Amino acid sequence: MADTQRSVGDGSPPAGRLSYFKELDVDETSDDTNINATRPQRRVRFKSKSDIFEMSDSDTEAASSGEDRVKIGVWVPADSPTTTTKANTSTKSRILQPWSRVFPVTIVFAIFLILLHISPLVSKAGTVAIGAEAGVIRVPRDGVLVEADLDKREDTPTVVCTRWAHQSALVNGTLYIYGGQATQEPQQANNTWNNDFLTLDLTKTWNIGSPTISGLPQPSGPPAVSLGYLWNSLDSLFLYGGEYSSAPTETPTAPFSLWEYAISSSSWIQHSNPTTSSGTNSDPGGAAVQDVAEGAGITIPELGRGYYFGGHQDPYTTAGWAQWFPRVYIKSMIEFTFPGSTNTAISSMSNGQTAGSDGAWRNITQGGIQGGDGFPERADGVLVYVPGYGAEGILLGLAGGTNATFDQMNVIDVYDVASSTWYTQPTNGSSPSYRVDPCAVAFSAADGSSTNIYMYGGQDLIPAGQQVQYDDLWILTIPAFTWIKADTSGQSTPGPRAGHTCNAWDAQMVVVGGYVGQNQSCDYPGIYVFDASELKWVNQFTTLTGSDTEDQQESQSKNTTGLTGSYGYQVPAAVQVVIGGAATGGATVTAPAVTATAGPLATGKPIIYTVTASNGATVTETASPQGGGGGTGGTTGSSSNAKSGPNIAAIVAGVIAGLLFIVCCYLGFCAYVYRRQLQLYKNHVAMSQRAAVAGPNEKTAFMFGRGSTENSSSRPGKYSTDQSSGPSANRSSALNSSSHESGVPPMPSLGPVGGNSTTNSSTEDLMTGVEPSFVGVLLNPRRSLRVINRD
Repeated sequence: MADTQRSVGDGSPPAGRLSYFKELDVDETSDDTNINATRPQRRVRFKSKSDIFEMSDSDTEAASSGEDRVKIGVWVPADSPTTTTKANTSTKSRILQPWSRVFPVTIVFAIFLILLHISPLVSKAGTVAIGAEAGVIRVPRDGVLVEADLDKREDTPTVVCTRWAHQSALVNGTLYIYGGQATQEPQQANNTWNNDFLTLDLTKTWNIGSPTISGLPQPSGPPAVSLGYLWNSLDSLFLYGGEYSSAPTETPTAPFSLWEYAISSSSWIQHSNPTTSSGTNSDPGGAAVQDVAEGAGITIPELGRGYYFGGHQDPYTTAGWAQWFPRVYIKSMIEFTFPGSTNTAISSMSNGQTAGSDGAWRNITQGGIQGGDGFPERADGVLVYVPGYGAEGILLGLAGGTNATFDQMNVIDVYDVASSTWYTQPTNGSSPSYRVDPCAVAFSAADGSSTNIYMYGGQDLIPAGQQVQYDDLWILTIPAFTWIKADTSGQSTPGPRAGHTCNAWDAQMVVVGGYVGQNQSCDYPGIYVFDASELKWVNQFTTLTGSDTEDQQESQSKNTTGLTGSYGYQVPAAVQVVIGGAATGGATVTAPAVTATAGPLATGKPIIYTVTASNGATVTETASPQGGGGGTGGTTGSSSNAKSGPNIAAIVAGVIAGLLFIVCCYLGFCAYVYRRQLQLYKNHVAMSQRAAVAGPNEKTAFMFGRGSTENSSSRPGKYSTDQSSGPSANRSSALNSSSHESGVPPMPSLGPVGGNSTTNSSTEDLMTGVEPSFVGVLLNPRRSLRVINRD
């Protein structure tokens, strides 16, 4: 793989990269002497959708003085009536007896302690979400609540100048957007990190100038990070990884926590200090999971797993990392199995057990070529999931790199999910230039014969400080592994960008945000739509009716392996030219253009689905590609939401093939008849010659029937050599005359078996002395057939 990378070229150690959008030298930043001074204040979250709590000043002083005590406080919202009555209570206290105030408070406090002790909130350590409007409740592992003050949370602003490096996930037609960086005005350089939490409704049609975006309450628990990933099951989101703010500097928290957002209850759940499990091609297990940023993430909801490949660690991802210590790039892949899901690659779950409430982690480090020196470290790439080929599908790693080297895309890293093994596969055609931070989504043909990966944008980091963003769009069609550049010339494109996200729904690619460089002041609302079937940037997102909650192709909706977001997708004409088939599938290129030598692409196949037309009929579509690759076969193809009807070309080809078959059979039959008739003619000529040599009186009765040349003319119904009536007589006379002149004796006549004139005619043709021809047999095979049957 070394020849697929590009080096900076000056031979000097690469400068530490602060993020993929702005190159800084971390060696020139502050040292680690005050690193702990910037740690965020410890917070504890209670039940609330819009509130958080922080330690009171008295608790802070007590903690700093070393007092070994715990205060148990009661949560009272800031706008509660209790706050209003404080002043009145202090005024009335002058006229109340001390015992009348202390005694009721003491009784209430004692009852509260008893209830608190038996409450399920503190009966055991863990996280509890209560109510439909529940926020986060974190209960310390010692089972004691800590007194805190109230702090309001605000809804996320939906109007920003620019947004990039965020995390996103698409669940049941709702696109969730979390964190990242955003500016409120042009040239803003500080305070761009945020924990914004938004949704974009993809179940409705909207214009890109006014998308249906909504702001959710900014969560109090999850950190404000960028460049992480948001995994999703069908009912939860999982925030992993990410980079903390560098302007101003914020130190990552320790130990690492995975934050889960329960969609049904709108609550955040914290999973603290997870550790890895042993399994196939992974570490021995028991290691603490750590934060990583700028990796490539992917969710496979059908398997109940999320993956995060590569990335880096530095002072903005890992607590205690010295500023002077260089950034470390990662080549391992972390796997997270969602709670309640199975994964036989994990040793403790090899017999079909399911993951517990905190899920299960595996750090894959030795998967095939991953363990060798040729497998590069990388960050800022993308992962794409393709069903089929292996027992659980495959992952493709595209783009990415480090400060010094970048992965070319003429060779793709392929991960077999079932065996936890990496392979490589060369591509065909002109490939995209190396880049980091693009986005990518995949769409499946209706019949599954091809999966087409759309990769958009990204940027080149060399030379440092002079990044160039791209706005090109490429398609990698699988299984042909051929790159196709989409022609978007003349269209209104979003403009060059990097650090954006892409999601697929209703055969459209929805692009959110992106770093647009310094030349564009604002990019609001910064949401764009690409029609994957027509290969066009469009002005609105159009929802399609009839799709299920996973938005699979109609032909794949009853199969868990169907690719989400592909409902209504038709293979573009530009792709059909390369792989064959039609809009609904039927690709005739069924293998990589460069033959795979090992792994699932060498032994596996795509998952093929039966596609029916609107009338319920199965329609077969086959066509040959006009360029690139090889392959055989076709498959079913058509759907109710795509082009349907008979394939005229296939029908014409079938008719022509049938006619050619009939003609060949007829020619073969005629050849057989001709050979038989020719053999009979030669036999009769030979017998006539022998009869002429022997004389007319020898064996003529045996050879030629009951009559003879002498008296046959006088017998009714008999033939003779000198018949004088009709055309036959003329032909016979001419033949006899010719025969005598040439020395060939005249051919005696055959007496008829009956009086049938047709039989007489066919037999007479044989006796005329004219050699039969193949053309004659073709023109009148019945007569020739009667001759050989007569014989």
